[in-house]
Amino acid sequence: MSTDQPVWFEPPDLLGVAELAKNSLIERLGIEVLDVGPDWLSGRMPVDRRTCQPFGVLHGGASVALAETLASLASTFVVDKSRFFCVGLEVNANHLRPAREGYVQAVVRAVQLGKRIHVWDVRINDDRQRPVCISRVTMAVVEGRTG
Repeated sequence: MSTDQPVWFEPPDLLGVAELAKNSLIERLGIEVLDVGPDWLSGRMPVDRRTCQPFGVLHGGASVALAETLASLASTFVVDKSRFFCVGLEVNANHLRPAREGYVQAVVRAVQLGKRIHVWDVRINDDRQRPVCISRVTMAVVEGRTG
C-alpha cells in the first residue's frame, strides 16, 4: 500500500512517543522510534543482554515486540484517538537471520487500512541492512478510548 500520500489522521509525535514509552516494555527493551514518512515509521532496538536469548543472539520474541510496537504506534496515528483505540490482534514473524550485536532497525508500512482492521508489514534489518525478520501485524480498531 506504499504511497506518497500521508496515511496519518494526525502527524506522529515522536517526542510524545518517547514520553509514552517510559516505564513500559518499550523502554525496557530500548526500542526507539526514529523517523516518520508519509506512510511509514521507523525504529530501532539494541541487540544486547535485554533482547538476546541465552545463546547470544537476538530473541525472536524481542523482534516480535519491536514489530508489534511499531505497528501499534502506526495504527494509533491513523485513527481519531478521541473515538478509537487500536489493539494487537495477530502477529506473524519469520526469523531469517540471527543478529548478535549493534542494533536492529525496523520500518513499518501499511498493507491495508480498513475501518476496523489494519494490517502492517514490518521489515527488521541488522546494522549491515541484512534482513533479520519479516513480520505481519494485524491490529483491531476498537471504538472507545483508553484510560
